[in-house]
Amino acid sequence: MQATIAYFTGTLALFRKELLALFKDPSSRTLLVAPAFLQALLFGYGATFDLTHVPYAVLDQSHAAASTELLARLDGTGVFERVATLGSSDQIAEVIDKGRALLVVSIPPDFEARLAANRQAPLQVILDGRNSSTAGAAAAYVGAVVTAYNQASGVTAPVTIERRAWFNPDLESRWNLMPALIASLSMLQTLMLAALSVAREREQGTFDQLLVTPLTPLQILIGKALPSILVGLLQSTIILLIILLWFQIPMNGSIWLLYLGLLTFTVSAVGIGLSISAVSLTMQQAMLYTFMVVMPLTLLSGLLTPVRNMPAILQAATYANPLRFGIDIVRRIYLEGATFGDIAFNFLPLLVVAAITLPLAACLFRNRLG
Repeated sequence: MQATIAYFTGTLALFRKELLALFKDPSSRTLLVAPAFLQALLFGYGATFDLTHVPYAVLDQSHAAASTELLARLDGTGVFERVATLGSSDQIAEVIDKGRALLVVSIPPDFEARLAANRQAPLQVILDGRNSSTAGAAAAYVGAVVTAYNQASGVTAPVTIERRAWFNPDLESRWNLMPALIASLSMLQTLMLAALSVAREREQGTFDQLLVTPLTPLQILIGKALPSILVGLLQSTIILLIILLWFQIPMNGSIWLLYLGLLTFTVSAVGIGLSISAVSLTMQQAMLYTFMVVMPLTLLSGLLTPVRNMPAILQAATYANPLRFGIDIVRRIYLEGATFGDIAFNFLPLLVVAAITLPLAACLFRNRLG
């Protein structure tokens, strides 16, 4: 019993020491809060992005020559890829919710009859508003195809488009981008703090003092990881509050499920950071390695370019990227109101990354201590 108490007391002492090192310096406290606040505002007002490849589904209730010709024009653009042909309107929610299709084209039963009677023939386009910039561009492209169809067919009463966006009614790109920042902006600071933790000890000469303490590699790992995890969650909270209170983007999901996802994501990010820290001899090396890791993690996360648009080999590489799944968890909970069952798969890669990187860091600590 005394050994267990001593074990946790030692770990708690190291944890307290790490927190004091982070927060006792006013400049350090500023660096922990100000970048997250400023970057959230800058991204919210200034960042936009677009996409070209569009998976879509079709609900053709007409099954006539006119609808077949119109859909052939969509399929022939090279931009739209038909991933599903639906049999009823009840199937629309499934393909949108699961992210299989960015949009659904719904053609009513009287589509051709309306055209033949010189009446307007409405065409409903249901968009996934969680990817707002892409959905907006795709809707514009559908409009261009419909315009070309109207001109070619010479109809008096043209086909019209009735657009409806799910999860983001006005297709504001901010609604898509800002929730993703809850994970992506906090990751940079979390990785940096974790990566610098041991490297800072080496440069300051205090790492040798750890060698003579009774702390085990696991205690050192926990003591180094917990402050970075807390800081990561704190920054995520700051960004979340900015989104909710400043930009007033409504949240549809569970706050507890959101933080469960953020905690799992942050632990995996800290595992990568501690692995970097364990192999870095100086703070300069740790910073260099961190920036080398952050850039590909960001590019392969789906923040700027959807994963489905990447080459197959890069899509496979994203399974080792915790940021991809962290962003997907946050977006789906925040905008869609997803339940745990809807996003359970996203937790698996995060747990795998944490299960690999944290023991790796502990092993490297053990080698250093040995």
